[in-house]
Amino acid sequence: MIIFAYRMRNFMDRLNFAAIDIGSNAVRLLIKGFYPGESVSDLSKVFIVRVPLRLGQDTFTKGRISTEKTEKLLRLMHAFSQLMQVYNVLSYRACATSAMRDSSNGADIVRYISERSGINIEIINGLEEARIVYDSHIVDELEQEGDFIYVDVGGGSTEISIISDRSLLQSQSYNIGTVRILNKKLSRSELFRMYRDLKRLKETYRHISIIGSGGNINKLHHLAGVSAREPLTVERLLTLRNELNSYSIVERIDRFALKPDRADVIVPAADIYLQIATHIGAREIWVPTIGIVDGIIYSLCSDYLKEKEN
Repeated sequence: MIIFAYRMRNFMDRLNFAAIDIGSNAVRLLIKGFYPGESVSDLSKVFIVRVPLRLGQDTFTKGRISTEKTEKLLRLMHAFSQLMQVYNVLSYRACATSAMRDSSNGADIVRYISERSGINIEIINGLEEARIVYDSHIVDELEQEGDFIYVDVGGGSTEISIISDRSLLQSQSYNIGTVRILNKKLSRSELFRMYRDLKRLKETYRHISIIGSGGNINKLHHLAGVSAREPLTVERLLTLRNELNSYSIVERIDRFALKPDRADVIVPAADIYLQIATHIGAREIWVPTIGIVDGIIYSLCSDYLKEKEN
């Protein structure tokens, strides 16, 4: 009982921060924390949940998010609010990306959910997405120097940023995503725009590697059997992509232990990464498993510590 009480006291002393990512494929809640006297580098995971709501399926096929999906999102925000109270979260940030951004009723949904759940949601653009992840010091996870192209493939959009000498130089967002591809709503003109931009980058940066972000590249890196600190080669990614594509979605779920909402988007995600690697001339992809929710929490924690100092 004494040990239990000690552990409970420690749990209650933890300073927790939360991030909500309302994406085109899934909605995530991540809670991380540290103890008084510790720093941002001591942040550790407390709780995480991912719900495959797939808002993008509505937005990219109908132009708006349905009432049914809106009500599910509202119930989810109520649940997240309760969880944040249970974990004594000090501050949070909720961000919605491509599906909410492109939906004709996205702003109305955000107001509706805020009024009924108390969760304030920000609709952010692709450039803000890239900045948030960069602010998480994603490059500090890498052991090598050089020029990198940071790529975050989502359900509705792909963010591409240039990082040189550990500084974020430029970012661009493209309406190219896995859920768009599944619903055959990918614009060829948008694809060619990305190709043109990549060609220009290749002329400037002759030797460049990719930093991959998002659930799909994390899973591909894991399935490839590569150690956590090693990059996924483009050659190995192509082999894995072809292997996955040789199976039906049901077979992928069984053979590779994939969730249904991962099994159908993982091949389109691999295709996007392969296209980018081909056009930029990259041979490897580094996967530090850091995403937008990690970046949000890093910023919240940093702001909290700065306020404590003043």
